[in-house]
Amino acid sequence: MQLSPELTHGGTIADLVISAIERFPERTAFANDDATVSYAALGQRISQIAQHFDSLGLKPGDTVAQLAVNRFEVFAIVAAVYMRGLRSVMLHAMGSEADHEFVLDDCDASVVIVDSYHQARGQALRKRCGKVRAWMSLGGISGFDALEDAMKAYRPAPLVAYGDSELVVRVAYTGGTTGRPKGVMLSNRALATNVVLDLSAKEWPADVKYLCVAPISHGAGSLVVPTLMRGGCVTLMQGFSADGLIDTINKYGCNVTWLVPTMLYALLDSARVKEVDWSKFHSLIYSAAPTSPSRIRQALDLLGPILIQSYGQTESPNSILILGKHDHPGLSDAQLASAGRPYPLMRVCLLDADGAEVPAGERGEVCVRGPLLMSGYLNNPTETALTLKDGWLHTGDIAYKDADGLYYIVDRKKDMIISGGFNVYPKEIEDAICAHPSVASAAVIGIPDEKWGELVMAYVQLKDGCQVSEDEIAATVRQAKGAVATPKRVEIIDALPLTPLGKIDKKALRSRHWNADQRSVH
Repeated sequence: MQLSPELTHGGTIADLVISAIERFPERTAFANDDATVSYAALGQRISQIAQHFDSLGLKPGDTVAQLAVNRFEVFAIVAAVYMRGLRSVMLHAMGSEADHEFVLDDCDASVVIVDSYHQARGQALRKRCGKVRAWMSLGGISGFDALEDAMKAYRPAPLVAYGDSELVVRVAYTGGTTGRPKGVMLSNRALATNVVLDLSAKEWPADVKYLCVAPISHGAGSLVVPTLMRGGCVTLMQGFSADGLIDTINKYGCNVTWLVPTMLYALLDSARVKEVDWSKFHSLIYSAAPTSPSRIRQALDLLGPILIQSYGQTESPNSILILGKHDHPGLSDAQLASAGRPYPLMRVCLLDADGAEVPAGERGEVCVRGPLLMSGYLNNPTETALTLKDGWLHTGDIAYKDADGLYYIVDRKKDMIISGGFNVYPKEIEDAICAHPSVASAAVIGIPDEKWGELVMAYVQLKDGCQVSEDEIAATVRQAKGAVATPKRVEIIDALPLTPLGKIDKKALRSRHWNADQRSVH
């Protein structure tokens, strides 16, 4: 007997949120200096927002985009989107106006919600994005409908989840080698699996108090639902500083957090690091960028055995390889360069250029399969076919596996740079530089840096007779692509090195900065 598809198509990310709210109504879901919100109050807010979406005529598949700082309302809006089977898009707060415009057009956003902190950008986008049906605000923005006022028209009602496991409810935009962001389509299946993997593979305290330091719109936000599933409390920070991190941990008793390496380094270098009783802190998760083994060792010495390292990518959100708390203390310095072992339910294989598995100890592309994977790239069948082929998701990362089953990321097939926890794509920067009238050509690479993991460096060749300062080149990128993509170092050289085929030889440029040992850190 063959089961009908309807029997196995349940299970949505919204179901998990509803379950948490129903099980822990009196507990505190969010708490910081701005607001303290119970699970019951969170559920009421989600219901009111979802009803307002209904009044706007939104249907499953329609997109709601947000541009906001960390605040609990951002999660409530996302949860309401999930409840109704809509699609959530989060605009990168540090992205350029042009990138934001492209994303809103590409995802065909029906509603855009902007907080008062980003009102200037919101006003500019409203003038440029004529297809958006409704512009709303968190806080007052002239000409925008205030979401807080609109919600007052609705009485809270029981939460109901719509859609099935394969319905796409989130589109997460990542940069692309073509110079345009790619919209990664994430289904209920993928998002719910991510929660299950977090709960099963990461160590959690009995009373979870999660400090969300990085933007809730990106990787740090993925730990909100697992926290709620454990009946825990989320404390949101708006902007990172080591002092702010330390003060917030002590004020709210936080015992779990997620940091990119640059944040971890700032914490380790802070004169106040000992003001926290780290023996009471349960888990510090670090990921999203290359991390120096020497700094990991320093963290173990200073903070104790509280570290969890996770490796993933947007297309397989956050959860491909993990190095758990129990793993770290017994590892050698060399093994601290490892990205860990596969998460439960995830199969990882290292394949060569012909799609064959490489022998043990040899390098191959990290390829993944499992229930976590994306549903493809929005409006981009060509890139989808290149990434999802032969039964595997091809990550573009090169790794080897040692005799203990630990994976080591040693290189990236693509030229992507990970700087301060953010993905930076060289071609986008090169295109911006080459738009300057005095520039003949440019090559952008990532070079090793203790603070940033990788530092964005641009080599620039000028047209004959032209003169441009390094600061002007950096300002050109900042205006076109935003702060994250702006090179921290610019070097103007007479001529870029070329391969025999006449292509810019980035390998020669990298050889000035990288050695084999440095390329082995993940």
